[in-house]
Amino acid sequence: MAVEHLTKATFKEKIFDFEKEKEWKYKGENPCIIDFYADWCGPCKIIAPILEELSKEYCCNVDFYKVDTQREQELAGMFNIMSIPAVLFIPLSETPQMSVGALPKDTFKQLIKEIFNVEKK
Repeated sequence: MAVEHLTKATFKEKIFDFEKEKEWKYKGENPCIIDFYADWCGPCKIIAPILEELSKEYCCNVDFYKVDTQREQELAGMFNIMSIPAVLFIPLSETPQMSVGALPKDTFKQLIKEIFNVEKK
């Protein structure tokens, strides 16, 4: 599965309906990673192919999404995104964790293992 782009509507449908819910409750069936990015951002361009590779490697165990902070300013504001890339790790039943900056692939794998308890097949 490739990295899917989220809009406000698809975010509310697949991740969390922040307009109806007060308490965080993730709607997905797999843990997920959301990359908050912008087209003009150099470090964002560095991690984009890494996330594409990881989406194939962790297919069916971890879902990968992208949010364009220029187009989806409300979503970026909801998570207080001040610098990008900002990567949100969302476990199934725990609080999401934010990482800021471009991470190498090995670090992503380590965080997937630590936060999601998921190993690559």
